[in-house]
Amino acid sequence: MAVLEVEMSLYEAVLARRSVRSYTTQKLEKETVPSLLEAAIRAPTAMHGEPWGFVIIQDKKVLKDLSDKAKPMILTSTCPHQQQLSVKFFEQLVNQDFNIFYNAGTLILICCNTKLTTSEADCWLAAENLILAACAMGLGTCIIGCASPILNVAEVKAKLGIASEFTVVAPIIVGYPSNTPARSPRKHPRILANIQTS
Repeated sequence: MAVLEVEMSLYEAVLARRSVRSYTTQKLEKETVPSLLEAAIRAPTAMHGEPWGFVIIQDKKVLKDLSDKAKPMILTSTCPHQQQLSVKFFEQLVNQDFNIFYNAGTLILICCNTKLTTSEADCWLAAENLILAACAMGLGTCIIGCASPILNVAEVKAKLGIASEFTVVAPIIVGYPSNTPARSPRKHPRILANIQTS
């Protein structure tokens, strides 16, 4: 399979990556998604389990329908993260025109096979690979964690062709950014211990 060439080093991609929430209408090239998936499956995997499965959604109507179904579920959720919803995000959720996928043209679902041990951790590693590869290609991404509950409803999984033994772990939107978000601050690494030979 042909893999797209990039001009950004891995470390540059790590530093350049942002969570993008604003996209142009430009569609991805045909070879882009296969290249992103190739990067994803090169992630470390315990006992070579390769527990991941992928769903690619590039249908605007399907994305809007999923967003419309997700919003009331997010608003009525009693999960701990509900208390952490920002006022701005809450206001967006009650706006019927707001799309939780930020009108991106592509949504990639990384699903884990729950029958395999450490499958969720492996899938998050695959997600990081995919996101960094996208950044190196000049694309924007954002993990839409709040979409996971609706995507894991049995009826929705069936419509999307997700087998019962798989769980959606990382819903990732991908597209061409309409602007570059500013770099968000990070705290210095918290080193709990630094044990060296005396």
